[in-house]
Amino acid sequence: MTTPTTPHTPVMAQYLRVKAEFPQTLVFYRMGDFYELFYEDAERAASLLGIALTQRGQSGGQPVVMAGVPAHAVDTYLSRLVKHGESVAICEQIGEPASAKGPIERKVVRVVTPGTLTEGELLGEKSESVVLALHAGTRHQCGLAWMSIAQGLVHLAECAPDELESWVSRTGASEWIVSDKLPTVFEERLRAFTQTGPRALARRPHWQFDTALGSQALLRHLQVASLSPWQAEGLDPAHAAASALLAYAAHTQGRELPHIHGIHVHRADEAIDLPATTVRNLELVRTLRGEDSPTLLSLLDTCMTGMGSRALQRWLLHPQRDRTQARERHEAIATLRGGDWKSLRDRLKGCCDVERIAARIALRQARPRELVALRWTLQRLGPLSATVLELGTVFSPLATDLQPPQDCCVLLERALCEEPAAAVRDGGVIAVGHDAELDELRAMGTGYDRFLLDMEARERQRTGIANLRVQYNKVHGFFIEVSQGQLDKVPTDYQRRQTLKNAERFVTPELKAFEDKALSAQERALARERWLYERLLDELGTSVLTLVRLGQALASLDALCALTERSVTLDWRRPEFVATPCIEIDAGRHPVVQARLAERNAGSFIANDTRLGSKHRMLILTGPNMGGKSTYMRQVALIVLLASMGSFVPAHSCRLGPIDAIHTRIGAADDLANAQSTFLLEMLEAAQILHTATSQSLVLMDEIGRGTSTYDGLALAGAIATHLHDKVGAFTLFATHYFELTEFAATHHHAINVHVSAVESGHDIVFLHEIQPGPASKSYGVQVARLAGMPTVVLNQARRTLATLESLAQRDRPQADLFTPAVEPECTEPSPIERWVEALRPDELSAREALEALYALKKLASRG
Repeated sequence: MTTPTTPHTPVMAQYLRVKAEFPQTLVFYRMGDFYELFYEDAERAASLLGIALTQRGQSGGQPVVMAGVPAHAVDTYLSRLVKHGESVAICEQIGEPASAKGPIERKVVRVVTPGTLTEGELLGEKSESVVLALHAGTRHQCGLAWMSIAQGLVHLAECAPDELESWVSRTGASEWIVSDKLPTVFEERLRAFTQTGPRALARRPHWQFDTALGSQALLRHLQVASLSPWQAEGLDPAHAAASALLAYAAHTQGRELPHIHGIHVHRADEAIDLPATTVRNLELVRTLRGEDSPTLLSLLDTCMTGMGSRALQRWLLHPQRDRTQARERHEAIATLRGGDWKSLRDRLKGCCDVERIAARIALRQARPRELVALRWTLQRLGPLSATVLELGTVFSPLATDLQPPQDCCVLLERALCEEPAAAVRDGGVIAVGHDAELDELRAMGTGYDRFLLDMEARERQRTGIANLRVQYNKVHGFFIEVSQGQLDKVPTDYQRRQTLKNAERFVTPELKAFEDKALSAQERALARERWLYERLLDELGTSVLTLVRLGQALASLDALCALTERSVTLDWRRPEFVATPCIEIDAGRHPVVQARLAERNAGSFIANDTRLGSKHRMLILTGPNMGGKSTYMRQVALIVLLASMGSFVPAHSCRLGPIDAIHTRIGAADDLANAQSTFLLEMLEAAQILHTATSQSLVLMDEIGRGTSTYDGLALAGAIATHLHDKVGAFTLFATHYFELTEFAATHHHAINVHVSAVESGHDIVFLHEIQPGPASKSYGVQVARLAGMPTVVLNQARRTLATLESLAQRDRPQADLFTPAVEPECTEPSPIERWVEALRPDELSAREALEALYALKKLASRG
């Protein structure tokens, strides 16, 4: 905006002062029943939301450009803006209109950002909103701090710069906080990350990234003298990131977060590494097309509550290397299978989102109907807790946390109406009998029916107007209505208030005095109710940490019940963990593919075994396209992941040794935004695996080397397989169409050949989807092309060409050994033709000399 030549109006001057504090944020400025946006904010919001852009009057000598959204539907518009990565400052009217001298006092009460959401309307009940602070501490160490405000748990980690992308991916953050003085190298790396998805980036003052401030803030929030119980001392870069994180959280919520109850320090060797490529390729939470279903999570998630769904997703994406937690979940599922798990699920049905409501109570954002839902849930927890306690020692910690806070229950039962209004400002939230003063004000403000009837009877008798009426409405207040034909009987003390088509409305001094008293009582009742509601939130605040633990216990119980239901419904079995390095699966199945086949009545899934251990650590997998190689590879990885997260698995049995990572190189796609071709991406992902995989990793390599020429690809595939076998020693499933690689197992004793079987009948092919020993004999590419509807003329030509190539290959020299060091060829004397051609100087020949040279060359060639 340009500098104004004339003063701004008082309202716009107030708006501009607010906007100056939030220059990069859209400001929703409350004016009556609407939130208004002005100038550049209005233009941006109108473009993003598709709402009308208008001009109204002038301020500072310029037209006031504006757009607005109705207050009653604000959540809809906020949700759309947040999905665009926008942040919105909510500026509310906090002053009383009656006592205001000039514009009503307004204040930003909260900043809504993609990473700090707590409302289900904006976020979705199954989604998690996570905000992450990044600090480039030193050349060798970066600090990370992240949290979901609804959970109240601060996560800390430190990593090397080249590990940053993997760590950032693990957090699943939808908003990042960085310093406004971010080093150029760090910023370029960050921009490369942001190409993978829409994330909001918040820049904060560099001084907020301070180690000492971060340590003090954590101690203050936890109300402790030391961070040693959480093993969080000495993490200087992470503490600096935590400083900015907590300051940003306070900035967006309008207050510090009193419900922060703990710290979780993440170590590099703590969780099983699931790189972003693995999460994508295995379609854990999104399909390759970006859809929510069908995925492994969508198959697992039969939870009764949003809390349970979110917990289940955390378990899936963050399995631990230590098997203690997974074993406890296996034991819990086995116990539930032997008990009445169905009744537990029925009792969980309808439970509110205690986890989020507890956070919103702490932030003083809880709405009346959320508190009523909390009351309903707490009232039903006693029997649920008793049932869980009866399940045995494995459920004892959950049963303890499921005990409802009795003082909280009593307070909610006493204070709130059965069916309160949606917002406190509408009244009708606090129960009758909770506060004597409020009851009296309500009686004064609403008990006017008798007064109106008595006055109407008196005035009819006094005036002789038989159809006179004394009434009230919200627009015009109290009035006496007289029809046009009776106006000559109106007394002199009647004061005209409104003229209608067939009647006149009047007010008397007595009626005006009563109106002032009644309306004043209504306003005072609403003010009293707001005050009482604030006190209610204060009293509930003392139970917030108990409610947080209660919410987490409900979420865990719900997730365990969902995994139990899946294990029973889908016939999954309990896996076994062993110390010996191995992956042994009997009759394993791909859970999502099997479920889809069942939905479509498309036949049964063909189960397959897997044997990887100290003797065989690599399977060279060959077979036809569409034969099931990728399905088989993915099912092995999914079974390993399910077992590691604490679920039963889709197999007759599963023995699993230590696993530290699941790496995948599957599929092909360009990254045009970063000028990366399919083959370059393939090599980048393969290189990452070779650098990070260990002997305890599971590696899936699907069709490596197919993005370049045959010899290049074959050479690279052979070299990569050799490195994985000889140097890394990872459990590896190596699918390929290079039949030359089937010779690999002959010289590499930890590798064996297996293939997906198929039967050919004429030009048709039947896929058996069975994994059998030995290499495949062919790829059946032409037959698959026929299934795809390729024109017959093309197929016939392809068959002729294939036959020619195969016959040439049979006459060629024997297959070269790809897996021994190459020997330099011996030097030989050039032939007479080679010497003659070498002596030619084409640029010096005339046309006739060139023709003669061609004849001479032909004669030399005929002599052999």
